[in-house]
Amino acid sequence: MIRILLVDDQHLIRAGLRMVLDYQKDMTVVGEAGDGAEALRLLRTTPTDVVVMDLRMPVLDGVSATRQICAAGPLPRVLALTTFDTDDDAFSALQAGASGFLLKSVPPEELLTAIRVVAGGDAVVAPRVTRRMLDRFAGRLMAGTAAAADLPGLTEREREVMLLVAEGLSNAEISTRLQVAEATVKTHVGRILAKLGLRDRVQAVVYAYESGLVRPGG
Repeated sequence: MIRILLVDDQHLIRAGLRMVLDYQKDMTVVGEAGDGAEALRLLRTTPTDVVVMDLRMPVLDGVSATRQICAAGPLPRVLALTTFDTDDDAFSALQAGASGFLLKSVPPEELLTAIRVVAGGDAVVAPRVTRRMLDRFAGRLMAGTAAAADLPGLTEREREVMLLVAEGLSNAEISTRLQVAEATVKTHVGRILAKLGLRDRVQAVVYAYESGLVRPGG
């Protein structure tokens, strides 16, 4: 059972999300919070697997709350919600450690899939949204960072896989592109994350941009 904490300052949004999530046989909403500070208090006493986190909230915003949650340990994992076009904090949430983000306008089935993916230890990296967002914030990302195109410690194949992960490709898509088994791709991704000290695919995408491995536009 996936234990979920809903964090949003709008009661109606929380109520709508709860209706969708509690209807699932493998999910249960264990709590609700109207801001990041309340979420942190609840997490001290409420075992949680996934926090569905709004970004713009009073008292303590979602980015700051995400940073504190992720700094405390591997669980719970955070799935950020954003309106994207008006919310400039979305990328900051990824830097803070969120395992992915979704637009609030996504269909319910996409939200459910994302929660299951995040709870399973992977990350939600939608190519169309991720690349647009990363390109938008690339100037901020690479300010003061050093190029690391050689990616010390990675093999040539791992570096190739890293580039495709940075494009937002799934394991299946990388498997097709490189004409290797999907299990092999999964192994490469695991080794890349371990060697670079990264938690998931989202952090790998951020790392690729921050290091200068990937530049805006490709």
